[in-house]
Amino acid sequence: MALDSPYTGIVDWQLVALTYGKDFQEAGGTVMTDFEASDITVATESPSGSTEGLQYPILIKSSQGNEVRCRFVLACGGLYSDRLSEMSGCSSEPRIVPFRGDYLVLKPEKNYLVRGNIYPVPNPRFPFLGVHFTPRMDGSVWLGPNAVLAFKREGYKLYDFDTQDFINALSYRGLQRLVMKNIVYGMGEMYRGVFTSAQVKILQKFIPELSPSDVLRGPSGVRALALDAEGNLVDDFVFDCGKGELGSRVLHVRNAPSPAASSSLAIAEMIADELEKRFQL
Repeated sequence: MALDSPYTGIVDWQLVALTYGKDFQEAGGTVMTDFEASDITVATESPSGSTEGLQYPILIKSSQGNEVRCRFVLACGGLYSDRLSEMSGCSSEPRIVPFRGDYLVLKPEKNYLVRGNIYPVPNPRFPFLGVHFTPRMDGSVWLGPNAVLAFKREGYKLYDFDTQDFINALSYRGLQRLVMKNIVYGMGEMYRGVFTSAQVKILQKFIPELSPSDVLRGPSGVRALALDAEGNLVDDFVFDCGKGELGSRVLHVRNAPSPAASSSLAIAEMIADELEKRFQL
């Protein structure tokens, strides 16, 4: 299967990510999954039996009791980027607040209604981009998303809930101010997230012949929304380092606004340049 469609600009992100991972492994790297980082520290002694001394002084521990030693660390934590940064002694801001986006999917017999990407002009008064019409590599067409507060950092379903994530979000002054500034818009998004017909009404502004019977509920995604204490969305890249020796060896990407997978190599180049500059590599 092709990674992209040159005529539409559609990218199969899953295949792109798997290909990057394969390239990384062929270059000598190791891909580890199910490793939930719980601590980032500077090691005080080398591992038992090691002849390399403290060549790899950064020690990352997982909640499962595993350890990884590193010379330098680049952390791109997405929904957990603020928590990973705080492990290194960084500021608690910008704070990550999870917003879920729910999609509708056109019924296959109605796919002819959308022949290319349709994007609305964003309203500068609101912090979100509005609904999109997005043809996919498999021939399906996604409609949306909306934007509602997720009650869990990985809350991809309507009823996903985590007490710590929920309290962490609602107690943050930045989110409180964002909600107050956009309360009417936010209530509308929540309503449209529950009632399909309300979301279709927005979509009909672009395709009037679309009806609620033409769509099905589709998948959801969660956006790592970076907010400052004043309730402003952080629209630019944010890089941060820890304190002490961690600061000279650990770089956190706390916010990476992206126009999707097609920009991934350009973003990687920017981050690589930042690593070289910060650590004098």
